[in-house]
Amino acid sequence: MVVLIVLSMFGCAQPASDEYVRVEGFGIGTTYRIIARAESDRIPEISAAAEATFAEMTASMSIFDSTSLLSRINRNQTDSTDMHIRQIISLARGVNSISDGMYDVTVAPLTEAYGFAGGKAQQQPNVDSLLAFVGMDKVRVEEERIVKSDPRLRLDFNSIAKGYTVDCIAAEIERLGIEDYMVEVGGEITCRGRNPKGGDWRIAVDSPYDGNMNPGENCQVIITMSNRSLATSGNYRRYYIDNEGRKIVHTIDPKTGKSVITDLLSATVIAPTAAEADALGTMCMSLGLERAKMVISGIDGVDAYLISAAPDGSEEDFEVWYTPAMEELIK
Repeated sequence: MVVLIVLSMFGCAQPASDEYVRVEGFGIGTTYRIIARAESDRIPEISAAAEATFAEMTASMSIFDSTSLLSRINRNQTDSTDMHIRQIISLARGVNSISDGMYDVTVAPLTEAYGFAGGKAQQQPNVDSLLAFVGMDKVRVEEERIVKSDPRLRLDFNSIAKGYTVDCIAAEIERLGIEDYMVEVGGEITCRGRNPKGGDWRIAVDSPYDGNMNPGENCQVIITMSNRSLATSGNYRRYYIDNEGRKIVHTIDPKTGKSVITDLLSATVIAPTAAEADALGTMCMSLGLERAKMVISGIDGVDAYLISAAPDGSEEDFEVWYTPAMEELIK
């Protein structure tokens, strides 16, 4: 995933408005930030709500924590699920369907083989053998229990977990009675109400060229929004060059088992929830520009800003496509 920058509404030391507070920290392997209209004495409870959510998400679905429920499901030590895993599987199945199978959370054997799940990359992954136990048709939930057609099937929610976590934190913020806020976890964002200056929230999307490793240093576009969620996917930060000089990116084609490199450099998606935006952004990267345009255009309530390579392959020039409603959001 690509980190987005929420353009600062604050000075270096104090908020621009006494009514807004900022809470920042680290959770589920990335940074987070919450800006909310609340009194300063509510910072501890806002922070506590975020930290409790991160702990709950880690215990549920982290593939990097061997004790998580998902890790135990992947090792076939349990077939029990929780609410979070069931909701994510349901959402993932829907995105899998509209993408003709190109979005798939059963790619864990492949992401592990390519070294994107915390382990060491295999030099020559046996893709054909791994594909035998990849596919959403090989897993289902029955009476709150996971049923696998092959015990070697494993789930990887990294393409949706950050967005889902944003939604869960946002729900906790609203339970505290806070109506104007922004929640950002590793670049996945939900905004509600007004920012500290009384307007829509302003989000800067980074230019997707290889080597742009510092979020916010080189921005492609600023998007304004409120009461919606946003996520960006791209392959220009999370990749490596293998021993044969090939670029291996973290987007994996679940049908071929290969690392996907297309003409699409980044996909920014705005949707009702951050989980949807997160999953749809990954889907776009798997589909490539033309197929992504077709699928996104057919989804009500979803908008996208897609950046593709120039015809000559130049890193200095990009081509941009966006849905009609994005015209009002781009600054």
